[in-house]
Amino acid sequence: MTEDEAREQILTAAEELYYRKGFAAVGMDELRTAAGVSLRRLYGIFPAKDDIVAAVLERRHAEWEGAISAAVAGAGPTPRERLLAVYRYLEEWFCDDGFRGCAFINAFGELGGTHPAIAQIVKEHKASFQAYMAHLVSATGASPLLAAQLSILAEGAQSTAAISGDPQVAVQARRAAEVLIESALADLDESAAASHAVGGPAQTARVESSQ
Repeated sequence: MTEDEAREQILTAAEELYYRKGFAAVGMDELRTAAGVSLRRLYGIFPAKDDIVAAVLERRHAEWEGAISAAVAGAGPTPRERLLAVYRYLEEWFCDDGFRGCAFINAFGELGGTHPAIAQIVKEHKASFQAYMAHLVSATGASPLLAAQLSILAEGAQSTAAISGDPQVAVQARRAAEVLIESALADLDESAAASHAVGGPAQTARVESSQ
């Protein structure tokens, strides 16, 4: 087994164990048994448990971004449909038998207070999602405030679904997102109408009177 292969086996085993049982509950002996490597080799690749946790979260981050991007890319052509695709993805995820909530929230809850490096990884992951939502919202022309609202809605859905075990939380979150999006788009239409009125007949009359 090459070094890269051993590393992948360790990370695959660690990701499954940490997500199912918790980061603190899984020791190095259990991990090396699940990964099928010796303890010596495990420590040779990852000198400390924090190194494994960080690598697992980085891998999870890439998986999350890939899944969300694919869901959005497969949605309809309108910005509204692409935003709502995020919540449809959540619904599919919540229906998975192995769903245990957000791994990053779980890691922060267990380790964030005593492991600053892990807390920073979690913060960067959440900031990345917020930036992605802001990018999707910008295509609608709506206020950046909408992106913050939709991000909080998605984060809350993950925590609520993990605690309740009810995947319908995603449906409720999507319906709430629809309300927020429609409200933001209605505000845009009103602003556009008001701008048109200001620059419409009254403005034309002023121009004609000055000629």
